[in-house]
Amino acid sequence: MLHRPRTVVFDVVETLMSLEPLRSRFADVGLAPTLLERWLDRLLRDGMALTLAGSYHPFPAVAAAALRSLARGALDDDAVGYVLAGFGALPAHPDVEPALGMLAQAGISLVCLSNGTAEATTNFLARNNLAGYVDTIISGAEVSSWKPSWQIYDHAARIVASPASKVALIAVHAFDCHGAKSAGWVTGWASRLEGHYAEVFSPADIVGDDLTEVATGLLALPA
Repeated sequence: MLHRPRTVVFDVVETLMSLEPLRSRFADVGLAPTLLERWLDRLLRDGMALTLAGSYHPFPAVAAAALRSLARGALDDDAVGYVLAGFGALPAHPDVEPALGMLAQAGISLVCLSNGTAEATTNFLARNNLAGYVDTIISGAEVSSWKPSWQIYDHAARIVASPASKVALIAVHAFDCHGAKSAGWVTGWASRLEGHYAEVFSPADIVGDDLTEVATGLLALPA
């Protein structure tokens, strides 16, 4: 039987952080704005592939390499740097603050767990006035792995010092929920990015249209 989590861990990129403003930067360097999703898919694929092969490169390096590959080598270092510099100004999705506030008010400890750097997450939260909600920031770089590698979830559970059954992940990526579920966590998936939860993954425990619906579902679980 599921129980209300003591700690809720949020994915960051696309769960909290909107990548939409990067479309204009794609256009500025001659790439179709519609390639944004393909680029994100590629950088996630490449990060996962590195982990599967037993090696590691951090998010900025993989993001840059994926962008160069997408452009078939046509972007110089300045163009790549210009696109990636956009991460320093990305906003939060509209459902983020209500969901964080709801959980924090209920006494839930909130954590961010990202494939990106801890510095990038820290800056994102500060820029969007969300830092006060989050107790801990964890990066896959700390264990040289990309989600959904088990090492990341195991590392996070040790840091928050909570039994896996009392930790929940909220994400918009089904693969992330699958990884967390495999680690024994409670999982919540918001459908606003993918629209359909791939049936090859372990089903999420709570499903909602957005983060507030998922947070509401987690809070409704018995203590």
